[in-house]
Amino acid sequence: MSFHRKQREEPRIDLTPMVDVVFLLLIFFMISTTFVESPGISIKLPESSSQTIDREPKEIKVYLSQEGDIYHGEKKISIDDFRSLLAEHQADAKQTTVLLLADQESRHGKVVILMDLARDAGFTKLAIATEQRKK
Repeated sequence: MSFHRKQREEPRIDLTPMVDVVFLLLIFFMISTTFVESPGISIKLPESSSQTIDREPKEIKVYLSQEGDIYHGEKKISIDDFRSLLAEHQADAKQTTVLLLADQESRHGKVVILMDLARDAGFTKLAIATEQRKK
């Protein structure tokens, strides 16, 4: 009589749960990074104890970095590009707010220049973004 011995299988580690967790983390980080307002620009807004104002549905966000660089979205623009951006939206100038997000260390003169350009283009609603002062 001959007996056949069953071959032993090596124990395996199931990788399926680990792959599921990795995909969930990937999805979480992809979704959470879409909420960053200015991802490539490091701007520290000045603090203020002023009241918050209601935001207009139409607004042009312009960022001014500490170095004096101007950004619209993530794109670095020049003063001439800013003028042309304002000219593109000039038809809706009365209903559009120009929101200036200037770094607290940026030069005051550059802020005034950007505000003057917006005012000259016909925009009457100008706002400077600030952080709420911590109590």
